[in-house]
Amino acid sequence: MTASTPADDATTGRPVVPAIEAILGREYPVLDHGFIRVVDYMGDDAAVVQAARVSYGARTRRVREDRGLIRYLMRHRHTTPFEMCSIKFHVKLPIFVARQWIRHRTASVNEYSARYSVLDREFYVPAPEDLAEQSRSNAQGRDEHVPAGVAGEVRRLLEEDARHAYDRYEWLLNEKPDGTPVDPARPGLAREIARINLPLSTYTQWYWKVNLHNLLHFLQLRADPHAQTEIRVYAEAMLGIVQRWVPQVAEAFEDYRLGAAELSGPMLKVVRAWLAGEPVDREASGLGLREWRELHALLGRELPPA
Repeated sequence: MTASTPADDATTGRPVVPAIEAILGREYPVLDHGFIRVVDYMGDDAAVVQAARVSYGARTRRVREDRGLIRYLMRHRHTTPFEMCSIKFHVKLPIFVARQWIRHRTASVNEYSARYSVLDREFYVPAPEDLAEQSRSNAQGRDEHVPAGVAGEVRRLLEEDARHAYDRYEWLLNEKPDGTPVDPARPGLAREIARINLPLSTYTQWYWKVNLHNLLHFLQLRADPHAQTEIRVYAEAMLGIVQRWVPQVAEAFEDYRLGAAELSGPMLKVVRAWLAGEPVDREASGLGLREWRELHALLGRELPPA
């Protein structure tokens, strides 16, 4: 393994990854005010291999190289060895992105609390190219981009509403950024109440610690082209960090997860029939119309006439 080496100054006995050490604490900008940075990590490619060989036995090393073993584990979904590595991120993100993100319940999270602290006057406003119409075929997706004039008006309304909400928030708190009251003659409202009218575009922050297996599951879903743009850009930034941290795992992940597709049993039967040169009727295949279309799109085949 060449991805990591023991620390030269002997201040630690654990493996370190120079490519990650070089970016610890560095902020990677995401969206208009967000960021992601690595706070700490544990393990490397070799840690995955080491964990696998505990169960595979000492002879494994003689018949498989480390890269080959990692690819075998990824290909056959032997996930436990990947749980031996973990990483902790500091993330700044809009609240509506955080609400999507928190659906991944396999990490340790500690979020900035607006009950104890005052939130910054920062809001996410989509770039014009990210504003699109509601998809007509996907209830949770986007369709064509809106015209430039409409995009400008949408951005103006979003910014105006966010500023107005924050002005009210500040008035309710009766607190300036430096902590002094706006009006010494009146009391400020409790922070846990004053926050309730802030929009979902308001930025929050958290520490997010996760093992490598669950991080890869997150990336498989959120780095996918069909994921919402605003969470996908965070996932893409994290994928770049994973490539620095565990390059052999990242390579296998991209080959067997991100760049791969899963076929159902009926789908596989259809593919085998096609390879044998046999005609296949959708009704007889057992596939629903959507799955039938997905299979053709996946393989780049034209749909037969209806």
